[in-house]
Amino acid sequence: MELDALPQPELERLEQLGNADLVIGILDSEHTAEAGAAIAAVRQALAQLSRVTRAVVVCNNGTQGSADSADSGDDRSLAVFSYSQSPAGPAGTRHQSMSSAYQHVFAVGGKLGVRAGGVIASDLRTLTPQWIHRLLQPVIDLAFDLVAPRYTRHKMEGLLNRSILSPLHRALYGVQLQNPMGPDFGLSGKLLQRILGQVAPRRRGGQVDLLGSIASTAAADGFQICESHLGARSQPPTDWQNLSSLLAEVLGPVFLEIERQVAFWQGIRGSKPVPQFGAPEAVSDDGGTVDVQPMIESFQLGTRDLQDVWGLILPPTTLLELRKLSRLAPAQFRMPDELWVRIVYDFALGHRLQAISRDHLLRSITPLYLGWIASFGLEVETAGSAEREARMERLCKEYEVNKSYLVSRWRWPDRFNP
Repeated sequence: MELDALPQPELERLEQLGNADLVIGILDSEHTAEAGAAIAAVRQALAQLSRVTRAVVVCNNGTQGSADSADSGDDRSLAVFSYSQSPAGPAGTRHQSMSSAYQHVFAVGGKLGVRAGGVIASDLRTLTPQWIHRLLQPVIDLAFDLVAPRYTRHKMEGLLNRSILSPLHRALYGVQLQNPMGPDFGLSGKLLQRILGQVAPRRRGGQVDLLGSIASTAAADGFQICESHLGARSQPPTDWQNLSSLLAEVLGPVFLEIERQVAFWQGIRGSKPVPQFGAPEAVSDDGGTVDVQPMIESFQLGTRDLQDVWGLILPPTTLLELRKLSRLAPAQFRMPDELWVRIVYDFALGHRLQAISRDHLLRSITPLYLGWIASFGLEVETAGSAEREARMERLCKEYEVNKSYLVSRWRWPDRFNP
C-alpha cells in the first residue's frame, strides 16, 4: 500500500505525530467490542518494554467508511487510529483482505519510521498483555527482526499448517517455524521497510500477498528470526463445505512466493531451529475427533473423477499409488509421507507451469488433502502429544529429504516421470 493510499485524515495525523518507535496493528474486525480491552493490553505490554517512548496502535474496526482517530487521554506515549478496511471485491477473499490490512499497518509504520512493528490478527478475546509482550520484546530489546508465533494446538487443529505450510517453509527456506504465515508477528523496522520496498514496485503487476512473503523474505535476506510461545489461539471450526476455497486462497500466495524466491531456496540444504521465548502450555490429549469416513469417500471420489486433471499435474507413478490407496479398507487407509510430500511439490510446480487455471488446480488438491487428514486422524487416534509431535517431525524430515525431487522437476519439468 502506497502512502498516498492511506485516508487523508490519517495522513494528516501521521504528519502531526512526526515519528514513533512502534506500530501495532489490531486486525481482528469480527470482535470490535474487545478493541478497548486490546488497547489496554497494549498499554500494559508497553509498560514492560524498554526504549519505547511513543507507540501507535492501528485498529481495523471492520466497518465501511473513512478512517478516524481516537485520543488516548493524557497518555501521549500512545496514539490510537481506527480505520475501516475496504470490503473485498466480488473476487476478493478473506485472505486478501487480511493482506491488505497488513499493508495498511506497515504503511503507517513506514511513514513514522518505526523501529519495530507488531500485528495481532488473532481473536481479540484471547489477547493478553503477555501475548503482545512476547511478540515485541525480542525485537525491541534483543535485536531480532522477526518474531513468529508458536501456538498451543490440540490434536486436529492447524492441519493445513502442519501438513503443508510449516514443513514446506522449513524444507525450502531452511528455517524451522511452526507458523510461517502467522498470523501474529513482531517485526523490526528494517524488515518492515524491506517488505514495503518489495510491495511498492510490484503492485502494478497484481495483488501482493504479505502473509505469504513475510517469513520467506526474512529467511532469504538474512534477517534474525525467532519464535515466541503465545498460548492457545481461538480458531473457528473448519468449514468442510468450503475447504477448496480456503486451500486456493492460502496455497496460491505460498506457491507464488516459491516462484519469487527460487534462486534462494534451490541452494538451501537442511534446516535449523530458531531461538524460542516463553514456555509452551500443556496440551490435553483429548483434542477432539473428526469423522474420517466422509474424507476417505471424498478422496475415493476424486481418484475416480479427477484423473484427467491430476494427470496434468502428477506423474503416472503417483496416480498409480493413489488408485491403490483408494481401494484400501477405511481402517487400513494410510497415505505415505513420501507420496503426500511429492504431491505438494508437484502441485507447486503445476501452479508455476499453469497447465490448467491456477484456481482450478488449487481446488483440485482438496480430495488429496482430505485423504491426508483422514490418514493422520487414523494414525494419531490414540497417540499422546509427544507421539504426535514425533509424527509431524517425520513428515517435516520427508519434505527435506524429497526436496531434491522438487529441485529436479523445477529445473527440468519435461522429465515428467522421474
